[in-house]
Amino acid sequence: MGRPAHKPDPVTRRQVEALAGYGVPEIDIAGVIGIDPKTLRKHYREELKYGHVKANAKVAENLFRKATGDGRESVIAAIFWMKTRAGWKETTVHETEVRHQVVVRMPPPVRDVDEWMRLYAPKQGSPGLANPHRPKLLTVAYRRD
Repeated sequence: MGRPAHKPDPVTRRQVEALAGYGVPEIDIAGVIGIDPKTLRKHYREELKYGHVKANAKVAENLFRKATGDGRESVIAAIFWMKTRAGWKETTVHETEVRHQVVVRMPPPVRDVDEWMRLYAPKQGSPGLANPHRPKLLTVAYRRD
């Protein structure tokens, strides 16, 4: 033979509602009453739900009062309210310092334009046969903000 069937009474219903309203986990409420958590949910579904709703309403009422009041607590409460109820999100700022090393290859210094023309300028009549080892000139614009 197993346990006798559980029969809820008004006192137990009020007790379940109060414990649920204080945030006591269902497994602990079931332990206080002496029943299995499944039995608790089966017989006291409304009391569990109503206890949670009453507690949430009381907390929301106090939070609203603080959020619409004055002082430091009101700012914190208002921010919390806006995050949870109005969809506010904190923005994250990522700061990164990037250092680049730029290598610029320049031709060796020349004494005058004639020397440069002799060494690096394309030869007349054969633009494709210019000095293959001549350095490519590179213009580097470096901007620092």
